[in-house]
Amino acid sequence: MSESADRASIHRRLEAVGQGHLLKYYDLLPPGEKQTLLSQLAGLDIEGLPALVRDYVQNKPAFVLPADVQPADYYPFNADSAARKWDKARFRKAGEDLLRAGKVAAFVVAGGQGSRLGYEGPKGCYPAGAVTERPLFEMFADQLLAVKRKYGRAAPWYIMTSPLNHSATVAFFEQHAYFGLDPKDVKFFPQGVMPSLDIKTGKVLLAAKGEIATNPDGHGGAIKAICVSGALADMKQRGVEHLSYFQVDNPTVKVVDPVFIGLHAAAPDSSAQMSSKMTPKAYPEEKVGIFCKINGKTEVVEYSDLPMDLQRQTLPDGSLRFIAGSIAIHIISVAFIEKLGTDPAFSLPYHRAEKKVPCIDIETGEPINPTTNNGVKLERFVFDALGMCEGGNGKKGSIVYETDRVEEFAPIKNAEGVDSPQTSRELQTERAARWLERAGVKVARGADGKPQGVLEIRATTALEAEDLMGQKLPTEIAAGTSMVL
Repeated sequence: MSESADRASIHRRLEAVGQGHLLKYYDLLPPGEKQTLLSQLAGLDIEGLPALVRDYVQNKPAFVLPADVQPADYYPFNADSAARKWDKARFRKAGEDLLRAGKVAAFVVAGGQGSRLGYEGPKGCYPAGAVTERPLFEMFADQLLAVKRKYGRAAPWYIMTSPLNHSATVAFFEQHAYFGLDPKDVKFFPQGVMPSLDIKTGKVLLAAKGEIATNPDGHGGAIKAICVSGALADMKQRGVEHLSYFQVDNPTVKVVDPVFIGLHAAAPDSSAQMSSKMTPKAYPEEKVGIFCKINGKTEVVEYSDLPMDLQRQTLPDGSLRFIAGSIAIHIISVAFIEKLGTDPAFSLPYHRAEKKVPCIDIETGEPINPTTNNGVKLERFVFDALGMCEGGNGKKGSIVYETDRVEEFAPIKNAEGVDSPQTSRELQTERAARWLERAGVKVARGADGKPQGVLEIRATTALEAEDLMGQKLPTEIAAGTSMVL
C-alpha cells in the first residue's frame, strides 16, 4: 500500500471514531516524520478508542469494596508456625526439580528510568550494590549465573523494557558482555503504550505535530507484550512452564526461589496459574497493596481502596489483621499468560489516572505545558490477574507466600528517605550480617542492633544463607568494615 493510500485509510478510520484531528498537521511534516506518525497510528487500536473514551473519560470507574472482604490466607515464612505448618523441604524439592528440568524462567519489568534518583538512564543500570555499587542488572545476572551452577540448567531471562529505554538497555548488556550470561538466554522486548486522552473531550492528545502523546501501559501490559513480542513462543519452544516475575528496583529479590516455585506448582490449594509473595506491613498506613480474600478469591486491594479502619484492625496478639503487603513478586504459568493475552474473557481491566500531559494546542499547534491535570492515562496492573485464577470457595486458587523483608525487599524508589539507596544499603548489609552470623561469624553491631559497617554478599558466593556453610569465612567482622564476599 502506498503512503497516500495508507494515510487515506487511517484517516477514514480516525474520522469514524472522532479522532481525525491526529492528522491535522500531517501535510506540514517532513517525509520521515510523516511515516513515523503513520506507523504510530497504525499501532493504535483505533476502533477501540470510543469504548475507552466512554468508560474512562466520560465515566470514572469506581472500585467498590465488598462488605465481606477478608484477609488473604498465606503460607508463613516460618514453616513451623503454629498458625499454619507446612513442609518447606517438600516444596523446595519440587521447585528445584523444575529448575533442573529447565521449566522456569526469570522475568523482570524494567521499563523505568532512574530520573527520580538523579540518574539519567535505565533504572536497571543504577549502581545498587551496598559496597560494590554494581548495577541492578548485574546483581540479577549474578543470581542467574549461580542458579545455572547450582542446578545445571540455565534459567532464561526475559527483560521488558520501554520504548524510552529499550536501546540503552540492550547496549548496556552488550557493553558488559551480558555480565557473563549466554546472550541466547537473555531476551529483550519493549512494553506497549497507550494514547493519552484529553480529560474533557476524550480526544487523543498530540505531543507534537507528528507524534501522539502516549504513556506506558503499566506492568499489566507485560501480558500483551510477552504474547506479541515473540517471548511467549520462545518460552514454549524452550519448554518453560513458569515465569518468575519481579520488578527492577529491588536488588535483594530472589530472581528464582525454589521454595516459592514449588509452592506455586505443587501446593494442594494452588491452581498453579499465578502466585504471589507478601511481606507483613510495617505499620497500618504503609502504602502497599494488601492481599485480601474477595468472594473466595485472592486479590490485591490498593491501599487507597481499603478503609483505614480495616487497615488498622488488629488480632488478639496485636498484629495487623490485614497484614499481607504486596511486594510485586509473582510466579505466573506460561499457559495462564497465554490465556490472559489471547482470550478476551480474561483481558485485564484498565486503571484511570489523571495527569499533566505536555501536548500541543490542536488549533494553533503551539506547545502546552499544563499546570493542572489535562489528560487521562490508562494502564493495566498485573495483579488484577489474581482474581482470574481458577478456584475460590475452598477450591484451588491463587496462593500467597510470606517472605522476610530483610531477606527479599530492599527497593530503591526514592532519592532519599523511605525506599532509598541508603535504606537499601542498610537492608543489604543487615541480610549479609544475618547470613554470616548463621555461619558462625561474629559481626559487630551497635547499641541500636544494626551492623557497624557495610556488607555485601554476591549471589555467586551465596544464593542463600545455607550456601555459606563450609566456606572459608572471617571469624569476626569489626566495626567500620566495608566488605564484599
